[in-house]
Amino acid sequence: MGLISLGVATLAAAVTQFVMQSTASLQSTVTNWTEPLPGSMKGRATVIDGDTVEIAGQRIRFNGIDAPESRQYCDDAKGFDYPCGRRAAQALDEFLAASRPLHCSFVDRDRYGRLVGNCNRADGRSVQKWLVEQGLALDWPRYSNEAFAAEQVSAKAAHRGVWQGRFDPPWDWRAADVDKVETVSEQSTGFGLLGSGCNVKGNISVNSGEQIYHLPGQEYYDETVITPSKGERWFCSEAEARSAGWRKARR
Repeated sequence: MGLISLGVATLAAAVTQFVMQSTASLQSTVTNWTEPLPGSMKGRATVIDGDTVEIAGQRIRFNGIDAPESRQYCDDAKGFDYPCGRRAAQALDEFLAASRPLHCSFVDRDRYGRLVGNCNRADGRSVQKWLVEQGLALDWPRYSNEAFAAEQVSAKAAHRGVWQGRFDPPWDWRAADVDKVETVSEQSTGFGLLGSGCNVKGNISVNSGEQIYHLPGQEYYDETVITPSKGERWFCSEAEARSAGWRKARR
């Protein structure tokens, strides 16, 4: 009976922690929806995916464009598939690194509570225009009022980026299969935080609720998926993870 009671108590504790974390995540999202938009924000941006960055812990979705999803593949000029979503994110990271900090002004929040904004590099170049012009993202008429249509015509004529071969517009790719849709909590799992060195995975054990971090090269690093809505997170160093109260995975 003692072992059964202990098991029940452990399960109850894990369920309680999960509920508390989920409630906190929901409260945070609701707060994001109801808070007034900040006038603008400036800082060093880390890349989440081809159309989303993070500044000082705040997720920012670029206004009026849509880049291939993190798991999306496109066909190149020879008909071979390549990871166009990852390619867009990597190119964006290099573009932002060339002229920091990033400056964004905001027009809305999306359904995940993320800020939606227009962003320029320190040298004044529009990030959205550059992404569309390079064929790394598409003008999204639903939200853009065709603000980037001219850049898209240029990219298509020059066969840049996704225009070198066949591809599905990101909004169609997502709609084709609900299993492909990436939520805001999943978007960083493909890259870590690109360009920041934040590749330490802070995972919460489902069984015990224990906070455990995984380093690149460890046995379960690749299969560990980070879901921020559950309280999991990325760390930029092992020391940062330890100071936050997380322990290193044994393997």
